[in-house]
Amino acid sequence: MSLTFVGILTLVWRICFAMRYKSYPPLQTAFLPTVSIIIPAFNEGSQILATVRSVMTSRYPSKKLQVICVDDGSADDTWRWMVMAHKQFPKNVQLIRQPSNMGKRHALMAGFAQATGQVFVTIDSDSEVLPDTLRHLVSPFVADPRVGSVAGNVRVLNMDEGAIPKMMEVSFTSAFDFIRTGQSVYGGVFCTPGALSAYRAESLKPLLAGWAVQTFMSKPANIGEDRALTNLVIAAGLRVVYQRDAVVLTKVPVQFKGLRRMLLRWARSNVRENLVMFGFVFGRFRTNDSGSGWVRLFSITQMVRMTFTEAFKCAVMVQLILEPLGTLVVLATGAVLSAILPAIVHFHRHGGWFGLKWSLPFSFYWLVCLWWIPLWGIFTSSQSGWLTRGAPAKAPQFDPASVMAASAGVAQPKISARAA
Repeated sequence: MSLTFVGILTLVWRICFAMRYKSYPPLQTAFLPTVSIIIPAFNEGSQILATVRSVMTSRYPSKKLQVICVDDGSADDTWRWMVMAHKQFPKNVQLIRQPSNMGKRHALMAGFAQATGQVFVTIDSDSEVLPDTLRHLVSPFVADPRVGSVAGNVRVLNMDEGAIPKMMEVSFTSAFDFIRTGQSVYGGVFCTPGALSAYRAESLKPLLAGWAVQTFMSKPANIGEDRALTNLVIAAGLRVVYQRDAVVLTKVPVQFKGLRRMLLRWARSNVRENLVMFGFVFGRFRTNDSGSGWVRLFSITQMVRMTFTEAFKCAVMVQLILEPLGTLVVLATGAVLSAILPAIVHFHRHGGWFGLKWSLPFSFYWLVCLWWIPLWGIFTSSQSGWLTRGAPAKAPQFDPASVMAASAGVAQPKISARAA
């Protein structure tokens, strides 16, 4: 009963904050900062070219854009498509080729080492931005000096490939247009997504050395690089906000196996970074900012979800054995109720009946097929396998000299001005 009461209070709190959300207005062209966009890729094939094209056709001054594509030892033709992107946009696109698959974190570090912009933006190689996305994404940095990082709005690119992408579209809308909108009000967005994030360069650079060699249980970390960076920014006393109109479309798994692996990777990262956040939020991490109290409260609710909620699942499994029929009725009722809010959020944001059509199936899909993933993530949180990309289970330690050597053999086109 007490757990239900805490859940209701948390929901009311999130609704109240989400209703207060206001995005930062887009800047005029003259005030836009220079931007370095790092796109790490591993076995992405032709999609990398579409990603670069979406960036270069943005309504953003090209003379202020630097695009750095990092091939992380792909075994397919990803490098060939990167070269094609450079040929199409030679004044803006730089290429880095890692000698072997070294992991996404290492690939990002290679890009950061070459970046020269006032704002660093990371985009996944299976994602595409809308024309005004970059303008919206970087605007908070100029409007508010307290902002250290900005989270983009992730939606699904491949919705026509089956039921799972459609269900994930509803899930993403709830995660971004409800949860992150509320967190943005107090500058405590807990995760800037790998699909699209931005960082104030001068604030990020001092944090990179520690992030690159992060470990968990004495093992090098090779997952959760986006959540880890977000924690570092918050711990440094800076705000992390969400820009609703900075939309990125990203590909999601279309089969259960791929979805299971993606969610398990997220669950393991969630365990690690919740512990990291819990370790600093009760100190003086953000002075003269009332939002720090709300960040602390969020951290507490995350720990409750990670412990009591998962323990409650174990109790439900026992109850299912003792009273199967009654327990199934309660679970089905809970699935229906939990589908209401995502459906409302999607309807409010995008209209139509799409949210209702796919929120309920996803709720039951989670109940039957995916409920165990957060629980298993706790027990296997020390594992760092990428799962969906075939990356090595052990992440290499970052060595700046090795990054420079890896990129030295590749022609680095000089960034020069081009008419906006």
